Amino acid sequence: MAVPELTPEQRAAALEKAAAARRARAETKQLLQDGTLHFDEVLAQAKDDPMIGGMKVKAVLVSLPGLGKVKSARLMEELGIAENRRLRGLGERQKEALLKALSG
Repeated sequence: MAVPELTPEQRAAALEKAAAARRARAETKQLLQDGTLHFDEVLAQAKDDPMIGGMKVKAVLVSLPGLGKVKSARLMEELGIAENRRLRGLGERQKEALLKALSG
C-alpha cells in the first residue's frame, strides 16, 4: 500500500485533526466516567459528530461506571456486537439493546 506524499502543511493539518479527535474522545470518556454524560447522549452525538462516531463501542462501555473490560466484553458478545464496532456503525436494534441492557 502506497503512502501518500504530504506537504509539511498538509501533514501539520492532519496531525492537528488527529489530536483534536483524541482530545474529543478522551473528554467524552471522562464525562462518562464522571456520570456527567449518559450513554444515550453519546449515541445521539455519534450521529452528528464524526469524532464521537468513530469511537469504539468497547471503549465507551469500559468508560461507564460499573462496567469494566470483562463485563463490557460479555455484554457486547451477548448482544452480537463485534469487538471492533464503532458507534456510528451500530444498527438501530443494537442501539436499543444496549440502551435496554444499560438502563436496568
